[in-house]
Amino acid sequence: MFRFSTASLIGLASCIVMTGSGVASGLPEAAGKQLVEGACIACHPVNRITRSSGYGSKGWTELIGTMVDLSEAVDTRTRIVHYLTTQFPPNTKRVPKLIPGKAHIEFKEWVVPTLGQRPRDPIEAADGTIWWAGQWGNLIGRIDPKTGAMKEYPLPEKAMPHTVTMDRGGNVWYTGNKNGTIGKFDPKTEKITEFKMPDPAAKDPHSAIFDGNGILWFTLQHSNRIGRLNPATGDIKLVEAPTPGARPYGIKIDENGVPWVACNGSNCLVKVDPATMALTEIKLPIPATTVRRLDFAANGMIWYVNSSQGRLGRYDPKAGDIKEWPSPSGPKSHPYAIAVIDGIVWYNESGKRPDTLVRFDPKTEKFQSWAIPSGGAPAGIIRHMRATRDGNLLIHQSGTNRIMRVTLKPLP
Repeated sequence: MFRFSTASLIGLASCIVMTGSGVASGLPEAAGKQLVEGACIACHPVNRITRSSGYGSKGWTELIGTMVDLSEAVDTRTRIVHYLTTQFPPNTKRVPKLIPGKAHIEFKEWVVPTLGQRPRDPIEAADGTIWWAGQWGNLIGRIDPKTGAMKEYPLPEKAMPHTVTMDRGGNVWYTGNKNGTIGKFDPKTEKITEFKMPDPAAKDPHSAIFDGNGILWFTLQHSNRIGRLNPATGDIKLVEAPTPGARPYGIKIDENGVPWVACNGSNCLVKVDPATMALTEIKLPIPATTVRRLDFAANGMIWYVNSSQGRLGRYDPKAGDIKEWPSPSGPKSHPYAIAVIDGIVWYNESGKRPDTLVRFDPKTEKFQSWAIPSGGAPAGIIRHMRATRDGNLLIHQSGTNRIMRVTLKPLP
């Protein structure tokens, strides 16, 4: 997506003027600082650099190559890499604690075409193809796992999709996180139909999922709302979360067709009445808790990630019991995505580098974890994970342009 030719270095110079002059970036003073401010901080916060695990020259070069194409600006790339390598060499600040075990898994990865797009939320269609949202690239994409062929589809201006999900007819739906829309993409015609939010204050559709009746349920994190869209009529209804700043985030549907929502700004889970959209809030025991995502086990238990506290949690909707376990890498591990497959809980520790995939067996209460491959620069992060139809796992590394399938092997 982002390509710097010799001519376009004029644009880079403009970025440097805007971001490097009179702006306290917090980066160390050294030759190349302004180039880094222009090429890097123009797109993402400086803490993506300062809080990284650091890399050598090869690692920084590879990581930059997933974001911008500096192949026609070799001198600029060399100066940027030299600055980053000398100021931010490898460190152990965010090294995870990996837990050995008997389970075996295999990773298969695809590097998506458009640079810097932050691919995320892969989902398997009925025909076995995999779709993803390229949020920063303003696109959605498709992978044919059999051939490895990939195709990307541009979206309406400023949609910036946060997720994709599938309906029963094979259409791909995305949330327009920056233009206040829900979009429907027909793979056969490549036609896009947009559904605009009925309230201009509802600005950021976030996560979405269909229930068994074909109704699309979705969250709006910063707008602090939960929404329902009827595709047959286009009717959209929105309700406000009970707690101000609750920031509704992940959403799943239980076996009875009831939506449940995770609160990324408060210590709560929210149950939604599918008929009336009345909301019931369940408070979690640690006040500082925030929850990115949740999922259901076959026995009805709700599993969630206590992201702010570095814990894995379980809520029993029938008994009201809540139990939590510390994640292996500790309170700053920031668990993020979660999926329950065949009774086993899978989630990631996004606060660590490399990002880890964690397996938890509720029967034995034992953990096992793996470092997720992410090329030569472990800067990826999983923001959502979902099961495939054959009981495996789809994940991604948004920071390094990768979509991944994890094959879960049976225990020996």
